[in-house]
Amino acid sequence: MKYIPFLLLLLGAPFSVLAQNPDLPDDFLTKEFHRERRQALREKMPSNSVAVFFAAAVRNRSNDVDYEYHQDPDFYYLTGYKEPHSVLLIFKDKQKAADGSLYDEIIFVQMRNEMMEMWTGRRLGEEGVKKKWGLEFAYANKEFKRYNLDFSKFDKVLFYDFKNDVRDNPRDSSDLADLVAQFKLKVNYPDPARIPVNPEPAKNNLDTRSLGGIMAQLRGIKKPEEVELIRKAVLVSCQAQVEVMKAMRPGMSELEVQGIHEFVFKKYQAEDVGYPSIVGSGHNGCILHYEENYKPSIESKDLILMDLGAEYRGYTADITRTIPISGKFSPEQKQIYELVLKAQEEAMKICKPGTNFSDLTKATRVVIDQGLKDLGIIKDGEKHRYYPHGCCHHIGLDVHDKGEYNQLAEGMAITIEPGIYIPENSPCDPKWWGIAVRIEDDYLLTKDGNDHLSALAPRKVEDIEAMMRLPSPLDNFVLPDLPAKKK
Repeated sequence: MKYIPFLLLLLGAPFSVLAQNPDLPDDFLTKEFHRERRQALREKMPSNSVAVFFAAAVRNRSNDVDYEYHQDPDFYYLTGYKEPHSVLLIFKDKQKAADGSLYDEIIFVQMRNEMMEMWTGRRLGEEGVKKKWGLEFAYANKEFKRYNLDFSKFDKVLFYDFKNDVRDNPRDSSDLADLVAQFKLKVNYPDPARIPVNPEPAKNNLDTRSLGGIMAQLRGIKKPEEVELIRKAVLVSCQAQVEVMKAMRPGMSELEVQGIHEFVFKKYQAEDVGYPSIVGSGHNGCILHYEENYKPSIESKDLILMDLGAEYRGYTADITRTIPISGKFSPEQKQIYELVLKAQEEAMKICKPGTNFSDLTKATRVVIDQGLKDLGIIKDGEKHRYYPHGCCHHIGLDVHDKGEYNQLAEGMAITIEPGIYIPENSPCDPKWWGIAVRIEDDYLLTKDGNDHLSALAPRKVEDIEAMMRLPSPLDNFVLPDLPAKKK
């Protein structure tokens, strides 16, 4: 229900309530973690440089409704700050303020606004950012326009190039669109649509390429605090897979299966999903990023592929299990499933520091290609599209997290996820049509090998079938039919 904001003034809205801190969990990353990460970035930056990060844009869903806000992962990694319309600058070397004080980082954040906070949630403001996140030089975002920094003195100005996808709120002169526009003016950004402030040629010190590589080096190796949050996200996601295995029944809808997963996420206080949930039964499982989840009644004869990950304190799991809706694999389903499982286990054997990422994929492809040949699905040496993706990626603040993709190293958190997908009308025996299997697990690279983080969710055929025979807490949860349409 919508109300007119100015009426709150007439009603005497209790603004003092807005200043109170909400009850929050106590296992978020600390300001010390974020401060150390900023220092780690500073150490990797080139000499005489500044790195500039913008908060994520607010995205409009429809009309006057926005999507739930999600902070840019780099911005969050470096600050812990989760609000929009902000910009962070990190300097390689100390800078001198007008009062003579020295600083090597500065952040401009949205201001406190009691009226807006009543509508869209509490804001920290500059004083709150100083106290909560330890960013001593924090100012209201409206001050960025007056921030008189000569960017031409730096050898490198590091930032991500702009995608021109930020909406400008004409009623807010300090929103993200304005911060970006002001930054472009300050650095003489080569924008054909803009007349430069300085007619002299701009110094060619703008670097939109290097920052991604530096952040990949940092974020690809997880710190102990991050590992604990990833581990929690993985365990929550595994428990959801277990509960769905117990609750699975023919006739459920794909959305209902998705709902059970996500209810378990919320029950364990995971605040979000790490990516749109994929729940594909039968031939829908052959669509790699199937996100509609619309099928109203899943069939007993089919498999269901469930690729879902809880986001816990910003960090996401990425787990896939494929199970038989009837509770028992058919002979053909079992053969394909065990082939995918064998491929995954071959990659697990070499999942250790020093192994190339590409070697993990090669190991799975060798097994799958030979297995498909042995089953008569392909001919010897035949190229095919039954395994169309790579098998591994980093996880963390993004489901496909930033990280380097050369050699595995201690502290990386990655997936191994081989799959086989045989769509209808494929050039093979029809008995294989509609079978789609992906098995995806999460791993932490240790000194000598790996820690299988997602082992809680059953992977072997016999273990899945045994889990599906167990009773579910949802067995007696039956909703009444909705009233019929009046004639």
